[in-house]
Amino acid sequence: MKWLTAVTPLIIGHRGASAYKPENTMASFHLAAAQRADGIEFDVRLSQDGELIIIHDALVDRTTDGHGAIAEMTLAQIREFDAGEGERIPTLDDLFATMGDGLLYNIEIKEYQWRDRGLETAVYALINRHSLQNNVLISTFSPIALRRVQKAVAEAVPTALCRREGYTRYMHHFADGDADHPSHTMIDEKYMAWAKKRGYRVNTWTVDDEDEARRLIKLGVNGLISNTPDVMVNLDRSP
Repeated sequence: MKWLTAVTPLIIGHRGASAYKPENTMASFHLAAAQRADGIEFDVRLSQDGELIIIHDALVDRTTDGHGAIAEMTLAQIREFDAGEGERIPTLDDLFATMGDGLLYNIEIKEYQWRDRGLETAVYALINRHSLQNNVLISTFSPIALRRVQKAVAEAVPTALCRREGYTRYMHHFADGDADHPSHTMIDEKYMAWAKKRGYRVNTWTVDDEDEARRLIKLGVNGLISNTPDVMVNLDRSP
C-alpha cells in the first residue's frame, strides 16, 4: 500500500490542482493527475438524500453560484450549481468511476457531530464497491469521526488525524491513525522525532512554497499536500 510504503514524499493535490482550477471539481482532479501528482486530497459530506458529495464547506455559497447547506439539499439540487468554469459538484462515485485506481485518494471526512449519520460507513462501502482499498487513506479533524472510520474500515485502509495550530494540535490524545496530517507550520525536528516514535507517516498541508517544501523534505515528511502539484513534483525528493 503506497500510502504506507512510499520511500520518497508523495505529492498530493490539495482539492486537486486547486491553484489553477476550481477546487474539488473533476477539472481540478484531472489537472492534478496530468501534473503527475501521486494523488489528490478532497472533502466529503452527505447530502440530504444520503449521497457522498465532494465539497469542503458545509454551505455551497463560497465555491458555487448557489446558496444553502449541502445537508439540506438533494443531489439533484446540488447538481444545478456551477462550481466554477461550468464545473458541477462531483460525488465520490463520480470520482472513483472516472479516475479508478490511477491515483491515490486522501478522503477527508467532513463530519463533526457526535451522532452517527452514516457518512463513514457509506464512504467505506463505496471504496469496496470500486475495489480501491489499496488507493485510499481516510482523514479527518474529528477524533469522533476518526473512531467511526476505524470501526468501519477495520484496518482495511489507513487513517489519519488532521491537526492545525491551536487546540486541534492535541487531538491525538483522543484518537490517532496510521498517519498524522499537521499544518506545515507545526513541523520541526522535535515534531518529526515525536511522529517517528509513534510510528506515524507524516503528510503535511498546505505546501505551495518551494523553499518550505525543501525544508519539510529534509526533515523527512512522507507527503506534501499542495495546491500546486506541478511545482512540487519537480523538486528533488531524494531521501
